[in-house]
Order: sequence, then C-alpha cells, then structure tokens
Amino acid sequence: MKMMIIGSLLGAALAVPALAQDGDVAAGEKDFRKCRACHMIQTPDGEDIVKGGPLGPNLWGVVGRKIAAQEGFRYGDGILQVAEMKPDMVWTEEELAKYVTDPGEWLEEQTGDAGAKSKMTFKLNKGQADMAAYLASVSPDAASD
Repeated sequence: MKMMIIGSLLGAALAVPALAQDGDVAAGEKDFRKCRACHMIQTPDGEDIVKGGPLGPNLWGVVGRKIAAQEGFRYGDGILQVAEMKPDMVWTEEELAKYVTDPGEWLEEQTGDAGAKSKMTFKLNKGQADMAAYLASVSPDAASD
C-alpha cells in the first residue's frame, strides 16, 4: 500500500514536470524564437532584447505584471475578463507556464466560462517551465523565490 501511494505521488509529479519544477533560462531563451513572430522583448528605454512582431504584447517585465496590463496593447475579451474578475492577479512563472500550454483552457479555468476565447492560438507543448523562467529573467520586477 505504501509503495502504491509513493508510486502515485511520483507519477503525479512526473505528469506535470513543466509546470511544477524549475525551468532552464537558457533553454527558454532558445525556445523563445517560437514566440518572436508575435512578441518582442523591449526594455522601457527602447532596447531590443528580442526583436519581434507586434501581434502580441511586449513581454519585457511580464512576470510580476498585472494580467492584460501592457499599455497600448489591444487584448482579447477573454483575458480582459480575467483582468476584470481578478484585478490584483499578476503573471507568475507558474501561471505563464499554464497559459502557454493552452491559452484557451487557462482562460476557461480562470473565468469559469467555456466560451472564453484567447487571441493567442499558439500552444507550447514542452518546455513551458523553461519559457516561464526565461520570461522571469527579463522581468526585473519579478518576485524572487
């Protein structure tokens, strides 16, 4: 019985490694090339960390930033609904890892609305914790653990 419980706990831990374990910043930086078609990382003084597209919000400082709070960006209704329902919620590495796994599912989980839609159609199938760790590394206001 004891072994079954340990096995179950181990299986559960292995089932969500990308969301529950520390990420690799260097691997996340490498994987960010998948994101730069839509997103840039640009400092407030205009320095391009990663040149990218304007379809998604600038991800400089995203960890620690309130949800849907990038000035000048036109967010979709689903994420705006989350921001309205949870005005004090900020992006954490854990929430970003969940979001990039499946943005629509994350919105549904946050709002309770199965019809909540995301403008972000891309889903990251692996390396979510790495991506979140990289985004934290370009987020000077992120809380350190």
